[in-house]
Amino acid sequence: MAALARSVLRYSARHEAAASDSFADHVIYGLGENPRWLSAKYFYDAAGSELFEEITRLPEYYPTRTELKILADHAREMSALIPLAAALVEFGTGSTKKARILLDASPQISAYVPVDISAEFLAQEAANMRRDVPNIAVLPVAADFTRDFELPAQIRNRPRVGFFPGSTIGNFDPHDAAEFLRQAGRILGAGATMIVGVDRIKDEAVLNAAYDDAAGVTAKFNLNVLTRMNRELGSNFDLSAFRHRAFYNAADRRIEMHLESLKQQTVTVAGRTFEFRKGETIHTESSYKYTVESFRALAQSAGWRPVAVWTDERDYFAVHALKI
Repeated sequence: MAALARSVLRYSARHEAAASDSFADHVIYGLGENPRWLSAKYFYDAAGSELFEEITRLPEYYPTRTELKILADHAREMSALIPLAAALVEFGTGSTKKARILLDASPQISAYVPVDISAEFLAQEAANMRRDVPNIAVLPVAADFTRDFELPAQIRNRPRVGFFPGSTIGNFDPHDAAEFLRQAGRILGAGATMIVGVDRIKDEAVLNAAYDDAAGVTAKFNLNVLTRMNRELGSNFDLSAFRHRAFYNAADRRIEMHLESLKQQTVTVAGRTFEFRKGETIHTESSYKYTVESFRALAQSAGWRPVAVWTDERDYFAVHALKI
């Protein structure tokens, strides 16, 4: 990453510490480390985004539908925490399906600020939102939400509510999750509210199945990052020589996703050569899981005050409300 002085997350410093912001530099940096890793954000090219949408519909993948139900069941309670004329700022927007639940339940929201790194995707989502919810100002910000960014001038004098659904907080290791929450607090400002979706610790069999489904869709999603490197970086990965591995690491309370080399092999990436041993892996994603108490403690360490939490009937997932 080029500008580490710009108060970026430690997560970004570790996982994107290449000499520039380019995909190639990030990949070369990560593959050159021991153990090897890739940033999970590179899953989401067009094919990867479609595969992830397919994952969210799988019977094993509970997070999306569980969080949607929590939001639908408790939207009015969440709305009661949102001030009059507030702006809803969604970090890492993706689909606006979850934000729409809050917006529908909160007529006092006057502006919606979706933040996403993909300007083209963001423009389309913003256009759809303006069409469907014409009574609020839709003010998209094309930015990497793991860095400091400027909020639109139109909302600087309005109360702000951060929205970070999808258990994306789990993709940061706990220290970096706390730093993200600190950064979000700086961006949103004093008096802000934050609504965060957090996956909970549960039976290992449930967790493992969610990230290694019987239909193999998550395996395709993981392997697609190699396809992307072949297409965009002139790499020569043989996808049949790697396999998807996902498992719950109980000691660290996280799911890990890896791509495992099935043989001794040499791969060229953007003109650089990398030797892989049989059984060596590329760590592509972590997804940390929390108890209600452990996430509240994390939020408090980052300067936020827990004010409410909502869970599903199986205690699989939680949506937390925080104040600063």
